[in-house]
Order: sequence, then structure tokens, then C-alpha cells
Amino acid sequence: MRTARSARTARTAATLIAVVALAAGCSGSGGKSSEDRSGGQGGGKAAGTPRLKIAMVTHSGEGDTFWDIVQSGAKQAAAKDNVQFLYSNDKEAKGQAELVQSAIDKKVDGIVVTLAKPEAMKAVLAKAEAAGIPVVTINSGGEFSQKFGALTHIGQDESVAGEAVGTELGKRGKKKVLCVIHEQGNVSLEQRCAGVRKTFKGTVENLNVEGTDAPSSQSSIEAKLQAAKDIDAVVALGAPIADLAVKARQDAHSGAEVDTFDLNAAVVKSLKARDVGFAVDQQPYLQGYLAVDELWLYRTNANVIGGGKPVLTGPAIVTEKDVPKLEKYTARGTR
Repeated sequence: MRTARSARTARTAATLIAVVALAAGCSGSGGKSSEDRSGGQGGGKAAGTPRLKIAMVTHSGEGDTFWDIVQSGAKQAAAKDNVQFLYSNDKEAKGQAELVQSAIDKKVDGIVVTLAKPEAMKAVLAKAEAAGIPVVTINSGGEFSQKFGALTHIGQDESVAGEAVGTELGKRGKKKVLCVIHEQGNVSLEQRCAGVRKTFKGTVENLNVEGTDAPSSQSSIEAKLQAAKDIDAVVALGAPIADLAVKARQDAHSGAEVDTFDLNAAVVKSLKARDVGFAVDQQPYLQGYLAVDELWLYRTNANVIGGGKPVLTGPAIVTEKDVPKLEKYTARGTR
């Protein structure tokens, strides 16, 4: 099921991809980091534009498959655009800021960054602006993007996504929801739960867990379900947490429905088995792809996608009915 808004977003994104693809054809912990010297995945001839170096720095913790999908999109765009793609991540705000400073020191041609903990990134992004390095924000902290000097923000409106989940839960007749926050202080996750609370007519309770510690997170969810038998829905804010919530529900002998933000192969499998009721897709592949493309377009033709306004990649609510059209894409790691 897809809202009219998300359908328009999908059409807009598809058009953007077609346009940039045509342009390319015509122009010929302690943080973790990786470097893609070949430009990324995929075949074909790269753009005939000057070689660029673009860094992506995220707040990802270890084992979060969401960011593998973001990187897949970024690498595909990098291969097309003749870009050397550098990726690094640190779940701690201080570490992430230091990685951005490292990218500045390397004199990269552009930076893609997440703003999960925006205040920690403000000063270092001002340094990027002073150095003349264009920045695109993705995924989180969209409301801070423009004031921090970024060209644009690419992602979903987290409050709107949460509201869509609250509405869907109401349609399903749910009364009491457990919203599982797997990274404390992440503004996007807090906005999701707040959005659920805004439109859901029943009770919403937040549960904070340490998302990078799977056994602990599963135990915390299980304990809550055992203690509160009236919880009839668990909302996971990321695909890996959804898998843990399904296991916790089973061990707690709870009848609560598990629903989740974000997709991966495991979530699609769970949708098919009806272990998960629905998922919210924000198209992470598209976030990575468009971010690299935007910086390439800006550097080679002074273009700004969306005219500086946020470029929405979601939300879209998907259920078991959508599995047949998604399975082949999640299997290859692009949805």
C-alpha cells in the first residue's frame, strides 16, 4: 500500500535517475572506513567528467544492514559518475565529527553526511563550508540540513513516516504499542515514535535498547512483552531490530504484531511469512545514489536537485502483498 504522496515521490525519484543517467551517457567504531577506488559496482563506461573524490560519513553502528544498502546506491552512482567513493562511520557523535574533519583534511570534492545527532556536527560542517566543500545530508536531521549549509537533504520526513505508522496501526485495531528506540539521542528515531504517538488513538510507550548489542536488545523487548501482556504491537525502528522483536515475541509467548521501519531481505522474508505485519520503506539505495549524483551534478554543472528543498524518498508502507515485486531486489541488496 502506498500513499499518494509516496507515489509522487517515487515518480519524481525515477525521473531524477533517468535525467542523471542521460547526463552521464552524454558526458561520456573508532570509526570504520572503506575506500572504493574503482568507482563502485556495475559495468559500462564512466562519465567523461573530471575524477572526483566524495566521502560519505554516517552514524551507523556495526551490523546495520540498512547502510549496506545505502552504500550500494552510492557506489552505483560513483561508478557512473567517475567518482572515488570513500565511506566511514561511527555511532558516536564525536567520532563521526572527527571522520568528517578527516574528509575535509583529504580535500574531498564533496561530503555526504547524516545528522542523527545534529549539534555535534554543526561546527565541523561549518569548516567544510569554509573550505568550499559542498555537503549533502541524508537520512536523518533533515530540518537542520539547510541551516548547517548543506545543498539539500535526501531522505524521508521522519515525523510524517511515524504518523503513517500510527494511522496504519489504528486501521489494524491496535490499542497499545511498544516503540523500540535502538539508538538513544538519535533525533530521527525520536521523531518516528513521536509521529506514531500523534496519529495513534491508543497508548504508545517507548523502549530504549542498545541496538548494537543484539542479545541485550532482544532480552529487553522480551521482558517488556512478558511484563505488559496488553501490548498488541511492537514497532521496530530498523530492520535488524524487527528480527530481534520477532524472536522476543516468540520467546515471550506474546500475540503482539511486529511492524518495522526499513526493509532488507530478512524483513521481506518475515513479511511473506506474516511474522511482520508491515514495513515502512524509505528507499536507502536511492538515498545513497542521489546523494553522490547530486554532488557530481553540482561539481560538474552547478545543479541542485530539488532546488535546495528536501528530496523525499519515502515513506511507503509495504505488506506481504508487495513481497513478489520486492524479493529479487532485496536478494541483491538494493532494497
